[in-house]
Amino acid sequence: MTASGTRAPAATGALSWLTSPKKLEGLRLQAFLVPIGIVFAVLFAIPLAQSLYFSVTDFNGYSTEVDFVGLENYRKIFSDPAMLAGLGFTLLYAIGTTVIVTLLAIPLAVLLNRRFFGRNVVRAVFFFPAIPSIAILGLVWGFILSPLGSGAINSLLGELGPVPWLSDSTLAQLSVIMVAVWSSTGWHAILYLAYLQSIPDDYYEAARVDGASPRQSFFSITLPLLAPAVTISSLLLMTGGLKVYDLPYTLTKGGPGYATFTITQSIIQSGIAQAKFGQASALAVVFMLVVGAIVAVQLVLSSRLEGRLS
Repeated sequence: MTASGTRAPAATGALSWLTSPKKLEGLRLQAFLVPIGIVFAVLFAIPLAQSLYFSVTDFNGYSTEVDFVGLENYRKIFSDPAMLAGLGFTLLYAIGTTVIVTLLAIPLAVLLNRRFFGRNVVRAVFFFPAIPSIAILGLVWGFILSPLGSGAINSLLGELGPVPWLSDSTLAQLSVIMVAVWSSTGWHAILYLAYLQSIPDDYYEAARVDGASPRQSFFSITLPLLAPAVTISSLLLMTGGLKVYDLPYTLTKGGPGYATFTITQSIIQSGIAQAKFGQASALAVVFMLVVGAIVAVQLVLSSRLEGRLS
């Protein structure tokens, strides 16, 4: 009787714990995390573990015979001029597009926020370059910037050309960055525009009453309230720039030489074209660490900037 008497309250207590509304609600919420955990494991954790494993082997992507080579693949990365060039241009592209697009998109959003005839049409025109595939834009701009005399811009220049837009290393890098800026500025301007439209007009009316100039209103009201948008926009630009592949490849194929070679192109070329899967995995691991460090620094700087502006 004593034993049965002690078991019954314990079973009743466990059942009441499971059937309590708060616990059931907690279990329901945790159940929603299961699909997220599965997606995270399949798309990130498992591929990352495989990359870490293959990065210390001589796996070629086809053979089942795999030998351990230690850090040899990592040593080859930092001695390969193609990979170093890809890392350099990728960083230049990511930082350059982030800075230039931000400096252009904010003033453009301020202009598009004003009332004028045909405002919606102008907004659509600036947003249009973000609609087509960036690979298609690369092919179109490849014809426009062709270094031959038959190129669209060189045909307009006439006797002043032809200018080696895509055959000169410096001009090719600038051309790729400028095309990226042209295609991204309108989209990010619309992002800033959405934040601008959430700023109450009362703030600007109070500033005008106090005698503030438009410049003072911009730096005292507009820019501080746009700080969250700057964080989101710059993060999207930086992460997109670090993993860029389609635009430089369709525009210049990574040339001339390795001037516009990117990390992603180097990973694909090493892993697939050259059957150096282990070396490509090592480069992917290094690239992930670099991207993580850059994004972490960017988030810290953005949070500090928001704190100063707010």
